[in-house]
Amino acid sequence: MINAVNVTLAFGKRVLFKDVNIKFAPGNCYGLIGANGSGKSTFLKILSGEMDPDKGEVAVGTRERIAVLEQDHYAYDDETVLNTVILGHKHLFQLMAERDALYAKPDFSEEDGVRSGEIESDFAVMNGYEAESDAASLLSGLGIPEIQHQKKMKELEGTDKMRVLLAQALFGNPDVLLLDEPTNHLDIKSIAWLEDFLSKFQNTVIVVSHDRHFLNQVCTHIADIDFNRIQVYVGNYDFWYQASTLVMKQKQNENRKMTEKADELKKFILRFSANASKSKQATSRKKLLEKLNIEELPVSSRKYPFINFKPERASGNVILEIEGLCKTIDGVKVLDNFSLVVNKNDKIAFVGNNTLAKTTLFQILAGELKPDSGSFRWGQTISHAYFPQDNSGYFDKDLSIVEWLGQYHKEGETFSRGYLGRMLFSGEEALKKTEVLSGGEKVRCMLCKMMLTGANALVLDDPTNHLDLESITALNESLISFPEVILFSSHDHEFISTLANRIVEFSSTGFIDRAMGFDDYLEQEERALEYA
Repeated sequence: MINAVNVTLAFGKRVLFKDVNIKFAPGNCYGLIGANGSGKSTFLKILSGEMDPDKGEVAVGTRERIAVLEQDHYAYDDETVLNTVILGHKHLFQLMAERDALYAKPDFSEEDGVRSGEIESDFAVMNGYEAESDAASLLSGLGIPEIQHQKKMKELEGTDKMRVLLAQALFGNPDVLLLDEPTNHLDIKSIAWLEDFLSKFQNTVIVVSHDRHFLNQVCTHIADIDFNRIQVYVGNYDFWYQASTLVMKQKQNENRKMTEKADELKKFILRFSANASKSKQATSRKKLLEKLNIEELPVSSRKYPFINFKPERASGNVILEIEGLCKTIDGVKVLDNFSLVVNKNDKIAFVGNNTLAKTTLFQILAGELKPDSGSFRWGQTISHAYFPQDNSGYFDKDLSIVEWLGQYHKEGETFSRGYLGRMLFSGEEALKKTEVLSGGEKVRCMLCKMMLTGANALVLDDPTNHLDLESITALNESLISFPEVILFSSHDHEFISTLANRIVEFSSTGFIDRAMGFDDYLEQEERALEYA
């Protein structure tokens, strides 16, 4: 059990949330959502005790343990992978160290015997005898093979380090589990494993995520940060979206009816207040007008960009033909004799653990990288636009956003400002220097650049990275309505399942091409595992 009592936090004059009172109960999973900058990660820090609120307090049950997903993946560089996971339960780890040191003593005293009895008792209560096997099981579920369990953390790649830190947070059955973007750096299978783990978890979970499918799968409640408060809804993300939209529409309709009634009363009063025979009626209507309560609706912190990919022409029958592509990077054969024919109306999701293969293929198709051998040919009617996973090379000049976008058209500043306004860069925001932009802002700039092309084939390499839920929703809906060809990769389950009509999986042994939707593909994979 963890409670927020009258919690208030502001940065200067900007209030993030005020007088928040929430009881987070065991057995529930709370999805903490809100626009970028609304204070989601900050609220988690307050709950964990890492940060103090301006006012109020956080109350945790007696002897209850809070586990937090660490963000600093250098913090445990000198520890083994297995020990890093067990360090998620610091008391148990200390007990294990004391136990090992005690039994290693050559002169075991009577006092040591008494202490060993106490340790063994506590060790059993904390499930210490299964600690290493439990840690290993968590690591395997998150895609860290056993061969890496005794390696030092500094020997691992950054994405694998984050998986280990997630295993650390999950370890030892914490009473309260605080997870900030736990699906980052996880593949589809690892995300499915985490969803299953959390659905069976009996204690309290509070999670921040931009993955809508994940929130739908694991959340029993949604805690929404908006209007300087946190409102809790019972249900998953889809239920929150429908309920909050309905509530806002009802308030808007009530206000509209009140405003119309007030206008009618004002007209009557203005027309008949000087008329002796109607003066009583006019006075009566003045009293009615005074009683009308037209609520000033608060301004939401949520902003949805307007994303619209409009192809200048329809594609012909020949879209893209790939024949025998090979590419070796740093001595590793990333693409090995890869061939594919892309058909009209294909929406192809490239999935699998081999992210380098996907990115390399997209870079070759975009003309940013040359293959070692093989060929590809875009159809004569095709114009393509490319969204790279790493966009840093596009922002290496000291330019304002307006100047940056101006590099890609000849219509002038007013035209640029119009496009940027649709992508939430209005007024002074459009004059920000590109060197200070956040990851999400750079993604919105790149999408803006793509929209200018009028392309009828889109190549997108993990476009949802760094975006908030509002921008992901807007991008998802725009691509659903796009009538031409899309080649894309993503770790967002809903994004893939609502777009793809064809799946190409890169595996360790090659690739698999299936003309089906994502959910059918996953179901087929699950059946194959059952019969294996």
